[in-house]
Amino acid sequence: MPAAPTLDALARSLAGKRVLVRVDLNVPMQDGRVSDATRIERAAATLRELAQRGARVVVLSHFGRPSGKRVPEMSLRPLVPALSAAIGSNVAFAEDCIGAAAEQAVAALAPGAVLLLENVRFHKGEEGNAPDFAKALAALGDIYVNDAFSCAHRAHASTEALAHLMPAAAGRLMQAELDALARALVAPQRPVAAIVGGAKVSTKLELLGNLVAKVDVLAIGGGMANTFLAAQGIAVGKSLCEHDLAATARDIAGKAKAAGCEIVLPSDAVVAGAFKAGAPSRVVDIKAVPADMMILDVGPATVAAMARRLETCRTLVWNGPVGAFEIPPFDAGTVGLARTAAELTRKGALLTVAGGGDTVAALAHAGVVDAFSYVSTAGGAFLEWLEGKTLPGVAALQRG
Repeated sequence: MPAAPTLDALARSLAGKRVLVRVDLNVPMQDGRVSDATRIERAAATLRELAQRGARVVVLSHFGRPSGKRVPEMSLRPLVPALSAAIGSNVAFAEDCIGAAAEQAVAALAPGAVLLLENVRFHKGEEGNAPDFAKALAALGDIYVNDAFSCAHRAHASTEALAHLMPAAAGRLMQAELDALARALVAPQRPVAAIVGGAKVSTKLELLGNLVAKVDVLAIGGGMANTFLAAQGIAVGKSLCEHDLAATARDIAGKAKAAGCEIVLPSDAVVAGAFKAGAPSRVVDIKAVPADMMILDVGPATVAAMARRLETCRTLVWNGPVGAFEIPPFDAGTVGLARTAAELTRKGALLTVAGGGDTVAALAHAGVVDAFSYVSTAGGAFLEWLEGKTLPGVAALQRG
């Protein structure tokens, strides 16, 4: 498909134009205030640029899951201070995203000013991708910009339908995300490595199936590695393990071999009798896990082997921690690998693209988020893209 048009493709003069910008302001709140403004700060670049170009910027977003009803605690109004701070100018607010309240607020908006409309999910037509709702939104603008890659896997009115009703482009955050993902898997520098962790194989079957055909090295950690080890006849004690997926794990391994993809599994592990802070732990060979203990992290020999393998690669895609990083000392494997990847990135030897909720938290814990080439906060959309699925919000922009 063609590349999505960006802000560079828009008319040079946006002065006075009403630009509808879909962003993702679904951020964590505590005591009525934003507790993590990362998504807001990332969205601010596009909003600032449009405002500086004289556009009348109309911001669309959802918050929570109100299921088509007006839920006061899911209003976007409390986000106005954080959005204003991120943009560097005062943001106006409208009590609805369609109808008289929205129309009057947009009409009063001066060139270069920014307006936040109320939660689009207060209307059933948003998640239902209803044509009438999409047309009501489109009536508020002249141009549509989608800067919410994190919502692009949903065919909703504000993420998909609007792109078919008016001139459309990707915002800077969407552009950066698509560029990073293209460099990681569409046209990567090889060899390409992937680190995939997490608890269960069952949640990442499509991801693994797609990756073995695209990468040269697939390192598997976390609880899901136990399923692959058990499938080889290795006893994993009391560890989290989907024994019923042993055949599936062997099938994935067979497909990897046929595709020339090397699968790397732990050679040693950190084990303990319980997953809790202060629990006694020790390092054992992967073939010597005690029957009454559980694997909670990859061991130092595994980290060293995976690190050496990364040094031979040019591109890394990362999704999921390789151990139970929430509680030390079971964070050592994830932290060690993350810092190795970060150092290779700093040297210009490795392009690193990572994403997924637990992944972002793990990289933040290791202190390397800013050292990676790109860290996606897109969650489900990032995972579906890695699975090789078509994202409706992206496809709508690429329709030309």
